[in-house]
Amino acid sequence: MAWLNCPLIKMSDEAEISEGVISPAVEGRSTSNGGGSTDSSSNPENNNNNNNNNNNNNNNNNNNNNNSEPASTDLNSDRPQEERKDAEDYLPEEENLEKMILSTGIRVGTPVKTKYMTPFIVRANPEGLYILDISKTLSRIDVAAKFIGRSAISKVAVTSAREYGKTPVEKFCELTGATRILGRFMPGTFTNPSLPKYMEPEIVIVTDPQADQQAVIEATRAGVPVIAIANSDNVTSKVDLVIPANNRGRKALATVYWLLAREVLKKQGTIKLDSDMKMPIDDFETKLVEEIS
Repeated sequence: MAWLNCPLIKMSDEAEISEGVISPAVEGRSTSNGGGSTDSSSNPENNNNNNNNNNNNNNNNNNNNNNSEPASTDLNSDRPQEERKDAEDYLPEEENLEKMILSTGIRVGTPVKTKYMTPFIVRANPEGLYILDISKTLSRIDVAAKFIGRSAISKVAVTSAREYGKTPVEKFCELTGATRILGRFMPGTFTNPSLPKYMEPEIVIVTDPQADQQAVIEATRAGVPVIAIANSDNVTSKVDLVIPANNRGRKALATVYWLLAREVLKKQGTIKLDSDMKMPIDDFETKLVEEIS
């Protein structure tokens, strides 16, 4: 806040006079021996003496003003220091989180890009893989969390036909209360009321618009908005909200669903701060067979 560092400067008498703050004093009048009053301006010697005195006074005032420190610096010196300290405490945590997120490969796409995902791609790396814009990924996660927070969480269906998406979806639903649909999506789940597992969701979240194509089609037919984690090669013509991210990697999917769960919990009021998220990203990650054994 720039105004905190703006010094309060006291105007000198001449400045106050020019601004009309005070009226100029009537000087140079003395009582004569005859009891009358005469204007000293008629005496050149007096004028010179007065001018010299005024110049000396102004020089003294300027020296005093230069040597004095603005009052606002003393009054507000603690507050900027506290703000800088808060920023220093906050930035390292954010930087570490960003480094951790990037290390999961969340922004690494495929060698193919579609016209739908072009706005989310920043460049191609030397290996020919398209790199997704991580800032747009994080902003879309926040938007998705706000959207989910306005609905009944039990009416939010989360699907994943991909193996690496099953554990992240399970943990997300466990923490938030959403409904999971894992493995093969049964046709008619959103459109056929005679099925035993028929449901009428308010929002559908898919891990991959291609692998979860049947869920996207039925949600569209039922007029249900679709949120999709989409990679650079996905077609998202029937997706309402795209979260650009790597939807093929174990760590990347775990990170996306962890971030989304954290934001949803904050919108629900279950947690207040990011640090209140007790379940780490590793718990969202699908374990390999050799890791389990």
